[in-house]
Amino acid sequence: MNSLIQGRIVAAFGRQYLARLNDGNNVNCVPRGKKSELACGDIVNIRLTGEASTSSGTGPQGVIESFEPRNSLLFRSDAFREKLIAANVTQIIIVVAAEPSFSDELLSRCLVAAYNQNLDVVIILNKCDLKKPATSARKRLAPYVEIGYRVVELSAINDVSSLRPLLLGHISVLVGQSGMGKSTLINALLPDAEAATREISTALDSGKHTTTHARLYNLDENSSLIDCPGVQVFGLHHLSFGEIEQGFIEFAKYLGQCRFNDCHHSHEPGCALLAAAADGNIDLRRLALFQQISASKS
Repeated sequence: MNSLIQGRIVAAFGRQYLARLNDGNNVNCVPRGKKSELACGDIVNIRLTGEASTSSGTGPQGVIESFEPRNSLLFRSDAFREKLIAANVTQIIIVVAAEPSFSDELLSRCLVAAYNQNLDVVIILNKCDLKKPATSARKRLAPYVEIGYRVVELSAINDVSSLRPLLLGHISVLVGQSGMGKSTLINALLPDAEAATREISTALDSGKHTTTHARLYNLDENSSLIDCPGVQVFGLHHLSFGEIEQGFIEFAKYLGQCRFNDCHHSHEPGCALLAAAADGNIDLRRLALFQQISASKS
């Protein structure tokens, strides 16, 4: 019986995965059983089942027998299902743009998910070469800067050098709405990204479909970047009310100070968050976003 070999999932489509071994070779593999609970970035244990085929251009084949415990798992959920995004990441890069307009709610949902998984956060404001829209977007991001989030302004079509140092030593995942310029950013950071994507498509024999699923690129020996499809919604159904509270980091000093233990910070008398917002210590828009997200959890 073949012994197990270990690799990291670097691309996925459906129940097909591409795992990169420690020696740099790739294995095209499927999970054991019908259910798949794997994500890009997972460390998996593989049993080889077939050799590479020179005629089809595919690499060796294998079955994923198990995966190693994760340090983190970023995913979104609604009442019916979960969508895994990336495993074992240490940092989330959230891309917004001067144009088109970005969603404050989506940004806040991503930040809550990042806090829950103890991830470092960088917010990218892209397309800053568009002066007037950039000024407007900068104002919308001011409350995030004020509470301590790092916002990096750049134009991906011109210069991404300000982002590069922030990626070093991290396994970062890049998320954002469609239209924010994420693909341009990836191509600027990784000139060989398109070639790598074609290689992955060939290995998985899935053509264009691999562009709709997460892919991991190595930046250097100690740094990687996971690109995932544009998201329009980021459900947090798996998080409790308290976990969503904690994900709004500026609330920390007020939690536990409300008159009622079960306060939902919407209309209750003696609410510490409502009082802080009235005094200008919590941004009113952020409080409204919390109320909206905690009420829906969808």
